[in-house]
Amino acid sequence: MEIQQVKAFLAVAEELHFGRAAQRLHMAQPPLSRTIRRLEKELGAELFERSTRSVRLTESGRALVEPARNILDACRLAEMAVASAGSGQTGRVRIGFAGSSSHSLVGRWAKLVRRTHPGIEFVLDSSAYASEALNKLAAGALDIGIVRLLFSPPGIASRVIARESLVVALPAEHPLAGCEKVGLADLATEPWVMLPAEPGSMLRELLLRLAHDAGFTPRIVQSAPDSLSLVALVSAGVGVSMTVSSVAANVINPEVVFVPLADHPEPLDVRLVWREDDDSAALAEVLRLSEQALPTPE
Repeated sequence: MEIQQVKAFLAVAEELHFGRAAQRLHMAQPPLSRTIRRLEKELGAELFERSTRSVRLTESGRALVEPARNILDACRLAEMAVASAGSGQTGRVRIGFAGSSSHSLVGRWAKLVRRTHPGIEFVLDSSAYASEALNKLAAGALDIGIVRLLFSPPGIASRVIARESLVVALPAEHPLAGCEKVGLADLATEPWVMLPAEPGSMLRELLLRLAHDAGFTPRIVQSAPDSLSLVALVSAGVGVSMTVSSVAANVINPEVVFVPLADHPEPLDVRLVWREDDDSAALAEVLRLSEQALPTPE
């Protein structure tokens, strides 16, 4: 059964007049009659009782009216779905991020997307550190990442959404806890707790580089799976740590003091990253909304 046959049948069924049905369909009456005859032959049933004075639905014809309307409704819904997807009103966007400091950024953004584009499914992966997020982007497993990067690799577009500074997390009773700033050289003999080396913590790599410049190799005694656990280990006196200002602002622990790091005054960029060749309309809409929810800082 073809869509044009369904439309022709409904026009005749509702008008009960081949001439008026043909006018409604903007076609001549003979082709309409042939279309109905072909449909009846394919279905193996008469759909109309015809006479020189009237046209009436047969029992088979009456049975077909509601299914025919459902077919046309389904076609219209399909057309609307395609049009919505093409304009970015519907779709699925997968976002990877890691760390407690990213939760508030993602929450603000997701709230705006849900309010303005309820047809877009916002899928969150809260365990994707920078290198893992980039690998998933390249593999097509993610559409967007929120990462701390010094620069974007080839094929990856990015936009800065926040800037952070480095701080040192110290137990509240530590002798340096009251200082305005702390240099890494002052902590050369301390035990350290840090995020895992895998799947690619930029903070850990940055600590090793800055400590090398300060003339020592940090003694990392324990790794923490996330920033909340890291701060808990510092409060327990396991060691000191290096983290970012957003963690200091979002993770409250009275047993831990966050002191700005003197060795690295330049801010760290937090970036949205996505594939340059991704032409998804839903992604384009979500990125457009990100400029409102997460504007690039001045």
